[in-house]
Amino acid sequence: MSPLPGAFFERHEIRTESCVFRARQAVGRAMDGLQARAIRKTRIVTAASEIFRNGLIYGGGAIAVIHTDPRDAMVWIECRDEGPGIADVDQALEDGFTSGTGLGRGLGGAKRLSDRFEITSTAGQGTRIRFAARA
Repeated sequence: MSPLPGAFFERHEIRTESCVFRARQAVGRAMDGLQARAIRKTRIVTAASEIFRNGLIYGGGAIAVIHTDPRDAMVWIECRDEGPGIADVDQALEDGFTSGTGLGRGLGGAKRLSDRFEITSTAGQGTRIRFAARA
């Protein structure tokens, strides 16, 4: 997979709930650095929180990398884990589908909140989600 666009901003290991919190704060700071409107910031921070939490719960932990690209005022995020993978990505993106105890709106909701969204998952190798938002 090609490198994320823009310049490196921060990298976070997602190992606990507090790691999720710190990583989502970093996404907010990245949006602030691009002078994002409050609603744009809220949308991508919400998406990031969902993706990071999924990496923790279903992936057994994850790595989140954040880049900023001032040329097109975008924040790019990649979250990858080495968990069991997602058996059916299309199904996982459907509202109402859950492999746990949630409402089943997480991945699909995160996709809708993002301007760009890409997911790759391989059974036994993990999941990689790239998503982005314009400031």
